[in-house]
Amino acid sequence: MANNAIVGNQQQQQAVNKPASGKHGNVLPLWGNEKTMNLNPMILTNVLSSPYFKVQLYELKTYHEVVDEIYFKVTHVEPWEKGSRKTAGQTGMCGGVRGVGTGGIVSTAFCLLYKLFTLKLTRKQVMGLITHTDSPYIRALGFMYIRYTQPPNDLVDWFDGFLDDEEELDVKAGGGCVMTIGEMLRSFLTKLEWFSTLFPRIPVPVQKMIDQQLKARPRKPPQKDEKAEEPTPEPGRQGERRRSRSPRRTPSPRRSPERSRSRSHHRERRGASFDRELERERDRQRKEREGKDRDRGERDRERDRDRERDRDRERGDYERRHSRSAERRNRRSSSREHRKEKERERERDVENERSRRKERDHHHERDRDRDKDKERERERSKDKRGKGDAEERRHRDEREEKTRHREEKKSKRSSRSRSKERRHKSERSSKKRSRSHSRGRHEQQEERERERERGRKREGSQSRERDRERAHKRSRSPERERSRRSQSPDRRHDGSP
Repeated sequence: MANNAIVGNQQQQQAVNKPASGKHGNVLPLWGNEKTMNLNPMILTNVLSSPYFKVQLYELKTYHEVVDEIYFKVTHVEPWEKGSRKTAGQTGMCGGVRGVGTGGIVSTAFCLLYKLFTLKLTRKQVMGLITHTDSPYIRALGFMYIRYTQPPNDLVDWFDGFLDDEEELDVKAGGGCVMTIGEMLRSFLTKLEWFSTLFPRIPVPVQKMIDQQLKARPRKPPQKDEKAEEPTPEPGRQGERRRSRSPRRTPSPRRSPERSRSRSHHRERRGASFDRELERERDRQRKEREGKDRDRGERDRERDRDRERDRDRERGDYERRHSRSAERRNRRSSSREHRKEKERERERDVENERSRRKERDHHHERDRDRDKDKERERERSKDKRGKGDAEERRHRDEREEKTRHREEKKSKRSSRSRSKERRHKSERSSKKRSRSHSRGRHEQQEERERERERGRKREGSQSRERDRERAHKRSRSPERERSRRSQSPDRRHDGSP
């Protein structure tokens, strides 16, 4: 058992220390398309649109977090989940057969494989993947990463130390296709198809060289006798072993045929030496198991401490980045607020300027209206004055015309004969007499009217006096009656009639 473990460790150390062409130091250059990882376009499209890749894997930022995610989530290395693609009955150049159809639900393994590609792994990290001891699926994704991203000439150098690896894994979705790591690597080197997708093509000369190397390489024969003599595990433990992902690269110690025959011979003899030898063998095996468990526990603790230190360092880096980003956000928010405040002040200034401009325009319009009104008033007054002057001129012209006409008449009258003047004078004198006579009669009539009016007034005043006297008499008559009545009893007492 110890020899097998030493041989396995030597193989891993040789694989790690083996230099490969195209690699300088710890930097691992990529071959082919540096954006798509040489994946099938349909698989890449489904990976990039997968909620698992966009949401959950986006939160994983480090290599160790992705390795832990592979340990807990990957159960096969097929590109599609079981039952998500129906390719039954399709043959030839159908899209489903060639892996470029409508696709289905992309597997967790290929999402994590592309996540590893986004991390730009170093040579040391890739060697950590393919020599990992916790899960065969971590190693399978590491080999698949090499198959997709490394030059075809370097594939044999990468896979050479692991072509006889006997660690088993189930590569099919839903189970049913168990193979060893070595068989899977030989399939990677000799076949382009991997379930419903294709690997990057290998040039024909390189493929011929790889086939020759694989044929010339002796394959390790399977150890059937040792497997046949292994004790059958209990059902419960067998289920636990199937579920666990503990490394199976170093086989457990097995009994050799000679030792079993000697033990059967001793059992037949039933001697005391057989019992002592059996006890010694059990103690030795128990001590070996305890030492192995102790070493494994120490390695696990050391690995856990390393991971914890890495996580603490990454957490500190993340917190520092987060604090810096928070400070940047605060500065941006403060500068944004300052800019917004300036914008508000500018808007307020613009509004104030607009309101002041409106007020000025309003005042100007009001002054303009006033000026217009004054101008209208002036025009009206001018029109009125003009009209008045025109009327005065017209009246003056009319008066002048009348005076001129009158003078003309006077001149005509003066040219008449004296007889006419005399006659006219006599007529005027007669008219004057008649006028005076009529005026005297009129004055007499007016005097008569005045007399009548005075008579009427006098009669009205007299009638008012009479009415006043009558009313006074009426008012005095009840008083007299009362005084008479009051005096009548006195007279009766005095004896007067």
